[in-house]
Formats: sequence, structure tokens, C-alpha cells
Amino acid sequence: MRQRPTSPYSGVEQAMTQRVDAIYTDGVLKPTRELSLKDNQRVRLTVETIDDPSRDRQAAISRLKGSIESMRFFSAGVLPSREELHDRR
Repeated sequence: MRQRPTSPYSGVEQAMTQRVDAIYTDGVLKPTRELSLKDNQRVRLTVETIDDPSRDRQAAISRLKGSIESMRFFSAGVLPSREELHDRR
């Protein structure tokens, strides 16, 4: 693949990434919104099925809640008193 310089700092053009939903109909993927591509532009697709958006959302929320529960926001030890925190000597 040929890469074009875009600036004297980067040396290489960055690939543009767009995330868009599409509907597969009669053997053709049809994006649900306009894409900023040139005619005959080559692209790379990664296809992820979305069978039930509400179930996908619930699974994402469950993963998020599990991650939050595994985080340690609070100290397991004794917390300093207000006076210790705001020592005004």
C-alpha cells in the first residue's frame, strides 16, 4: 500500500475511520447515513451483526457495571479525620 506524506511532521497520511450502521439487503450493505468517501474509494469493512439493539445495550451496561464494581474507589483502611486533612499549623 502506498502512503502519501501529509505534513513534514507526520510523514504519513493517516487513514480515516468512520463507524456507521448498515442494513444488508439483496446482497448489498446499505449505510444508514451518508459516508464521506470518493467514488470508487477502496475501504476495509469489519462486519458486526446487530440482531437485537436492546439486548446489545443491556450487555454493554452489564459489562460497564461489572467493570465499575471491580474498581477500587474507596480506601480499605482507616480514613484521615477532617483535622488531619486540613492541618492548619
